[in-house]
Amino acid sequence: MSVTITRRAISDETSSHSLAGNLPSLLKRIYLSRGVSDDKELQRSLKNLESWQSLKGISEAAALMADAVISGQRILIVGDFDADGATSSALGTLALRAMGAAWVDFLVPNRFEYGYGLSPDIVEVAKNSRPDLLVTVDNGISSIEGVKAAKEAGIKVLITDHHLAGEVLPEADAIVNPNQPGCEFPCKSTAGVGVIFYVLCALRTELDRRGWFVPPREKPNMASFLDLVALGTVADVVGLDSNNRIFVHQGIGRIRAGKARPGILALAEVSRRDPARLAAPDLGFALAPRLNAAGRLDDMSLGIELLITEDPNHARHLASQLDGLNQERRDIEDSMKEEALRDLARLKLDNTVDGNTNALPWGVCLFQDDWHQGVIGILASRVKEKMHRPVIAFAPGNESEIKGSARSIPGFHIRDALEAISTKFPGLILKFGGHAMAAGLSLKEKDYQTFSDAFDQEARRLLVKAQLEASLMTDGELSLTDLNLDTAEMLREAGPWGQNFPEPVFDGVFDLQEQRLLGGKHLKMMVVPEQGSDWIDGICFNVDSRRWPDTSVRKVRLVYRLDVNEFRGRRSVQLMIEHLEPLS
Repeated sequence: MSVTITRRAISDETSSHSLAGNLPSLLKRIYLSRGVSDDKELQRSLKNLESWQSLKGISEAAALMADAVISGQRILIVGDFDADGATSSALGTLALRAMGAAWVDFLVPNRFEYGYGLSPDIVEVAKNSRPDLLVTVDNGISSIEGVKAAKEAGIKVLITDHHLAGEVLPEADAIVNPNQPGCEFPCKSTAGVGVIFYVLCALRTELDRRGWFVPPREKPNMASFLDLVALGTVADVVGLDSNNRIFVHQGIGRIRAGKARPGILALAEVSRRDPARLAAPDLGFALAPRLNAAGRLDDMSLGIELLITEDPNHARHLASQLDGLNQERRDIEDSMKEEALRDLARLKLDNTVDGNTNALPWGVCLFQDDWHQGVIGILASRVKEKMHRPVIAFAPGNESEIKGSARSIPGFHIRDALEAISTKFPGLILKFGGHAMAAGLSLKEKDYQTFSDAFDQEARRLLVKAQLEASLMTDGELSLTDLNLDTAEMLREAGPWGQNFPEPVFDGVFDLQEQRLLGGKHLKMMVVPEQGSDWIDGICFNVDSRRWPDTSVRKVRLVYRLDVNEFRGRRSVQLMIEHLEPLS
């Protein structure tokens, strides 16, 4: 796969700006290239959070929940089995209990038995708890039949979700979703945990209005739950608009101050991260995978229990279990990735025509009957990163069905593509859902090849060949005076960085002084800037061990992030290398 390195430019819309004059020039350039032209967009205090009032349905939701709390009704939260769903479930459970709800519990569908969302089968399970009110978090907007089943059983339903709505909405008692038709809430990238946070804030206001909070019943400080909101927001890879950056910044601030949930502190401990120096990438690449491992391989109830426990020792025990599950997940992923790449190599060979060995499908489908259903999403991501084309990985589901997890590339809206295929081939896709860059679906196994061909054709219809070439966007070359620990520290604190607000990445030419392989797949290097003299530590993860190390290479072009390496109390700058290209 060829890679084009492109440097970010400052758009004409932001060339005239009102950023503070004392902002370092490097940081000013980075912000402007991300479309930030006003200091207001960089404010990270809670007073700058978007108000909940413009969320459609939130007044009805608050009233519904307030009625349930005050009258002592049984409230059951139905979550999703990923980190957003887990943090949402934990937040709802903890906050409702803090507000004086008499009975609150959670239920998370086991992905291997029930699949995603509030299905009729899950309603049957929920009925065992005799709930008066079901509250969905991070799911429900497509649960037409599940809501119907709950209503027929005499159970009230409140849906809180953030996924795209279909043409028909469930007939719930209230729906809060910034992406439902007619909702004027401007922050459409709010994660599921952010949506339930807003609903709970509205509930607290409604309960206060009704005079519920009288001694000894206290009104909870909603800011105390922002560590959960930060973790769920980063883990779900939603766009970090200015509102989500406030959520993440405030949540990380609580973690750094030692005020986080015992479970989050325990996750940091098993991840070998210092809570006092935690940053958004640590949430996304260290804590979230361990939390997600519960839903991928076992039962996400384990992860939610970790997040709601008040006992630090119990939290450490649960975090250790999740760490073990995550290692198991990695081993399964590595095996599946090897099989997938072998399949792609055969596919490439089978499609070779007149010497053209680049005839891979534009939309790639992969399936093995022994693949793990909980890991196919990660597998699709890994293959997508390597091949730079839309990928759907399938694993066996129930009976004669297979379940797929899809990941896409810029310019190819994966959910819309699935909808187009479903329209063209009625009945081919049993069910699907998702958004632009990720989706899930299920098929009959016998229809796999038909769907695979249809997916490839849809990709060819919507994409042009140039879009299949990976492009790395960088913030240009760092000067020698900026290649230092101070700059790395400044950039670390200038975020939080994440989806649609990417962490600064730079490119440059370096002399390669030393190189060695760590763990059989990570290349450790010492490099010197082309016009410099200081040696700088660098590491490139998951290199091709058949290609590296290569002692014949003396000069390389690197695309990298600046990071801070801490070892035995000594802190130094380190290059986290995302692309390595030999020059000589």
